[in-house]
Amino acid sequence: MTDNLFVVTEDNEGERIDRWLALMLEDQSRSYLKTLIRDGLVTVNDKPVKPSTAVAAGDRICLRLPDKILPTAEPEDIPLDILYEDEDLLVVNKPKGMVVHPAPGHYTGTLVNAVLYHCGDHLSGINGVLRPGIVHRIDRDTSGSLIVCKNDLAHRSIAEQLKEHSIRRVYSAVLHGRLPEERVIDQPIGRDPANRLRMAVRPDGKRAVTHCRPLELFRDYTYVECVLETGRTHQIRVHTAWIRHPVIGDEVYGPKKKAPFHTQGQCLHAGYLAFKHPRTGELVETRAPLPAYFETVLSTLRVQQGGNT
Repeated sequence: MTDNLFVVTEDNEGERIDRWLALMLEDQSRSYLKTLIRDGLVTVNDKPVKPSTAVAAGDRICLRLPDKILPTAEPEDIPLDILYEDEDLLVVNKPKGMVVHPAPGHYTGTLVNAVLYHCGDHLSGINGVLRPGIVHRIDRDTSGSLIVCKNDLAHRSIAEQLKEHSIRRVYSAVLHGRLPEERVIDQPIGRDPANRLRMAVRPDGKRAVTHCRPLELFRDYTYVECVLETGRTHQIRVHTAWIRHPVIGDEVYGPKKKAPFHTQGQCLHAGYLAFKHPRTGELVETRAPLPAYFETVLSTLRVQQGGNT
């Protein structure tokens, strides 16, 4: 542990302690600092605090920062739902709640830990020791299809197809509000300048295109199919929030009130993938069925609000 001592100036009086620490320590994420605060590793005038505590001029802040440990990814016997596999790659159906690759706060229980156990040394190494075989990702609370590459030939091919936007990716989602007609959302996405953990529609962002088609209308919600023409970070979540129909359960881009249906994260599922096989050139198609939590949401809506296509 390394103790870091600070004194709050008048310029920062009234700022939340987690936000203030993030300003003082630009190399640490705010979410990580919140974890340290909750773990009792931050004190104000020798007393533990909450992340929302406001600082005052003259406050003495002590942050006990854990020593950095060089991270490694270790094989773990975690069951995989494999949709397709051959000598070059596999497509897995990632469950909601699983992180794709190790990162601060998530060095075990990730998809990488699981595929290391399943594939052993047969994974591409282009993305380094923490992301072996990983060429693209989906969010922790998004379920569904993900390609894992077993060698560098497959990795380069899939990466090029992603760059060319030739991989067809179709998602299912339940949105707030009624969306009676198909929408093509063509709005650039970039990092939110006010919060580096969020993305936002902004004119200097990268072009992003999402095709959103209603499948079933309810009184207050819409079950939709979203086709990605591009693949920006949080693209569907940002785009649907921008048209004022955020994904239900989205704690970042959705309403601040308690999420309906207890989805524990956004109701978003990567159901369909189609791509050219890196070695044979043949079309590979995979379909990940809707997970139980998603089916429960739809069943509840059909009973409570009725549904029509």
